Amino acid sequence: MTDHPLLPLLSRIADALDRLAPPQPPSPDLGAADAFVWHAETGRLEPVRAVNRVDIALLQGIELQKELILGNTRRFAEGFPANNALLWGARGTGKSSLVKAAHGAVAAEHPGRLKLVEIHREDIPSLPRLLAALRERTERIILFCDDLSFDGQDVVYKSLKAVLDGGVEGRPDNVLFYATSNRRHLMPRDMIENERSTAINPSEAVEEKVSLSDRFGLWVGFHNADQDSYFAMIRGYVDAYRLPIAEEEWLPQAVEWTVTRGARSGRVAWQFIQDLAGRLGVKIEG
Repeated sequence: MTDHPLLPLLSRIADALDRLAPPQPPSPDLGAADAFVWHAETGRLEPVRAVNRVDIALLQGIELQKELILGNTRRFAEGFPANNALLWGARGTGKSSLVKAAHGAVAAEHPGRLKLVEIHREDIPSLPRLLAALRERTERIILFCDDLSFDGQDVVYKSLKAVLDGGVEGRPDNVLFYATSNRRHLMPRDMIENERSTAINPSEAVEEKVSLSDRFGLWVGFHNADQDSYFAMIRGYVDAYRLPIAEEEWLPQAVEWTVTRGARSGRVAWQFIQDLAGRLGVKIEG
């Protein structure tokens, strides 16, 4: 019996479809590091050998936020129920620093158990592929998206809603999602008001967009630091890095620094420390 004449054509069509299909992520080697960056275009997790973070004890002025995130992260690492977390608030107040510091602290308590995977905002639609690669892993994995927000006609948020809701399969028990944003509802107020004024059913249109933040069980707010907290941050850095300078000398410099920046925050304090250490000729890491 001879082969059907259409078989070569069908074979070429099948090969072409295989080439068009999105790359399937290989089974990741999560033993290579404690932190990774997800590259959606290649379906690869790139190990991060040295995470850019500070010790959690050096994060001052955010004691309640530290307690909430550290506790949630620790429960997750130990296999207990935990919530997806949205850290929102003013710029430079320590949101992403806290996520990385909390991961570092808990990962040190449970070596090899807790992994951090950063996913860029534009790669949110690839989350189902990433989850498929992580679903059968024994490690506990925090997916981290820094500076998450949506604008205009952006529909990427629908992909994230599906993941946070779990879809048909459900979010894997070994995966948690942490995000930071300057916006409590992940989108600007004027965008929400525009939906309310132009939609046929305003309440439903607004609910569709605002409800994304409701998928995060833990909301943690951040605000600009008061002066005492700002000084406590700098004092902690000066002591930790053993900078050879007396407090009465750096204090007026710190005041002048925050006046020129127009704000007091963890980021401003860290920038001052970098400038101070550079002038003192001291090398610091972080």
